[in-house]
Amino acid sequence: MKNCFFILVLLASLKFLDVSAQTVLTDKEKNDGWKLLFDGKTTNGWRAYGSDRIGDAWKVKDGVLYLDISKKDDGTTLEAGDIITEKEYENFDLMLEWKISACGNSGIMFNVVESSENDYTYYTGPEVQVLDNTCHPDAKIIKHRAGDLYDLISSSTETVKPAGEWNQVRIVSNKGNLELWLNGTKVVRTQMHTPEWDALVKASKFKDITGFGKSTKGHIAFQDHGNGVWFRNIKIKEIK
Repeated sequence: MKNCFFILVLLASLKFLDVSAQTVLTDKEKNDGWKLLFDGKTTNGWRAYGSDRIGDAWKVKDGVLYLDISKKDDGTTLEAGDIITEKEYENFDLMLEWKISACGNSGIMFNVVESSENDYTYYTGPEVQVLDNTCHPDAKIIKHRAGDLYDLISSSTETVKPAGEWNQVRIVSNKGNLELWLNGTKVVRTQMHTPEWDALVKASKFKDITGFGKSTKGHIAFQDHGNGVWFRNIKIKEIK
């Protein structure tokens, strides 16, 4: 009888444990070629854009990589900036979870080319928008809402969860074929590096940035937009 009571208490307590924060791969995922981009304990594998180190505002706690926007004792902010993977990727399947602070804004970029000619990650890398659709000003702009391919293609439907809740995103980029998924729904599909793609870019705010959307490979980046943002379960499978 005591054992039964103990089991019931244990099961009840498990409801409150966030097991999805565990940064691990299953044996099947490993066999299928998935690799972790974040070990859940350190910022290894990531660095600031244009630097060989990562800013101290990017922190790790409880299996989550997050941007700390709090101020230091002297009133100054911690060093932040966009961060990128140390490795570049070409054809890939990327999966991760994100959540955003109330009225917050961030983004996930890919095919980011790092060079002295490109001051920012968004000069080259298309962005999957990370946003609180309920109150951030960008939510009033078509193609600027959560899940959109920022300023290029709007989501086919709104599937984003409220600020403070975890969202599952998947980015599949394979020989120019691009799919964006948000919370299990495919919300964007397009073909990059075509005349139609060039027309999308020409009609966007990136039209005067020579290298935007041109590269077929590059770094993956997380954006510092000055708002609190959290990422976890970051994994990638390179498509051969």
